[in-house]
Amino acid sequence: MTIAPLPRGDAPFDLGGVRRDATGVLRYTGLHDSLVDLLADTVDRVPAAEAVAELGGRRLSYRELWDGAARVAGGLRAGGVRPGDRVALQLPNGADWVLAFFGILMAGAIVVPVNVRLTTGEIARILDDAGATLALDDPGAPLPDGEPHRHEGARPEDLAAIFYTSGTTGAPKGAMHTHHGVLSNVETARRVMGLAGDEPLRTLVVVPLFHVTGCHSQLLVALRAGGTAVIDVAFNGPRMLAALRDEAITMLIAVPAIYHYVLAHPDFDPADAARVRHVFYGGAPIAPALVARIKQGFPQARVANAFGLTETTSIATYLPHEWADEHADSVGFAVPHTEFAVGDPDPATGVGELLIRGGGVCAGYWDNPEATAQAITGGWLHTGDLGRVDEHGLVYVMDRLKDMINRGGENVYSVEVESGLVGAPGVGEVAVLGVPDDMMGEKVGAVLVPLDGATIDVDAVLEHARAQLADFKVPQYVAIRDEPLPRNPGGKVLKAVLREQTDWGAPLR
Repeated sequence: MTIAPLPRGDAPFDLGGVRRDATGVLRYTGLHDSLVDLLADTVDRVPAAEAVAELGGRRLSYRELWDGAARVAGGLRAGGVRPGDRVALQLPNGADWVLAFFGILMAGAIVVPVNVRLTTGEIARILDDAGATLALDDPGAPLPDGEPHRHEGARPEDLAAIFYTSGTTGAPKGAMHTHHGVLSNVETARRVMGLAGDEPLRTLVVVPLFHVTGCHSQLLVALRAGGTAVIDVAFNGPRMLAALRDEAITMLIAVPAIYHYVLAHPDFDPADAARVRHVFYGGAPIAPALVARIKQGFPQARVANAFGLTETTSIATYLPHEWADEHADSVGFAVPHTEFAVGDPDPATGVGELLIRGGGVCAGYWDNPEATAQAITGGWLHTGDLGRVDEHGLVYVMDRLKDMINRGGENVYSVEVESGLVGAPGVGEVAVLGVPDDMMGEKVGAVLVPLDGATIDVDAVLEHARAQLADFKVPQYVAIRDEPLPRNPGGKVLKAVLREQTDWGAPLR
């Protein structure tokens, strides 16, 4: 199959130093050879600066981070870990996670971050699939300790980590991330976020470090800049508000629901928010009204949307501040080292499967050549997401291929309907699913979670939807749910789980 990349359009990014390799893939030049080299460079520049601040816990300077990680590496080597071994990192967010991450790399091994929320059986399957020789899985135990060690000779094409997919479309698969791929994401973040070299960067990490957003687009970006990763073990609203006040936070990354919570909280103080210079969101539809509230609540910040996958080593698109209001429904432009194509586009709408090629696309799935061959052809990643790219080069993600609703021959994209409902009166969270129907094949169903302290008037919600959506897209089933929507650690709704949990009742029409 011949795939032609789409024009970049109006993408306002710095493309300097981006070159095609022999296979036509865009790659950055001039990057470090390895993630350990990146850290070493920052340690040389700002050894005494604060690298990691664990809320309620330890704080590490860059020199302390380096020395501690080197001792972890020595302990691993003394325990039999050798270059190329896979070591599972199964610890909660915190300073030990960061020390273990770099300690594994400095031992020459490959990091396998593990979701600590998984069941024992699910974790066992990941460890078996990765062939892990060791699991760092006891948060109460000291990390391995030994004589300082640094593995020499890591190459850009060597594997740095294996991040397992969320498993929303089947069994988790291990996406292989090379040093070059991860470093490319860090360079992308630096460019598109507009991070100045002398800016005092303090990013608040409330998403899991075992997810690419927390690790590749927050932790490593802060360490590249010589800034501070302020890490919470998990999202906690009051702690986040306290951190804004006490930790001089300048950068936030979260799903829209977290911003909705923070801005509506009675303890939110605009004076604390005034120090924030960068606010990023993604992972779920966002209402234009919430974008406006974020800009108002963080008046000194540049706000932006981003989209990426585990398979793209995090950021694949970015919607800058200047485009955020008018194009809130877009995930932005292809980032400098990334290209998009649309597979088998619908002639009328231009919607088809989004394909991605670039230096951030993973090297395939660990020990799974069949899945790799299905997902990556000719360097192009088949994302499984339906979308389109407009004349400006803006990318719109419409749905997962498997989640598109076929209502009597009309394609209804759940993300589009969710975007039309997310700002409705009283609605805090929303997920749209196809509901089986004997005549139509499927009808549109919406699961709504009310805002804290609010009640949902279904008629008012549907009236809101009709003002924005064609009649056939307006939900015919509505279910009100008291609990939050089930989500994976990356914030994506687990729709297969939601289908099993939802009793739709009778259709509304």
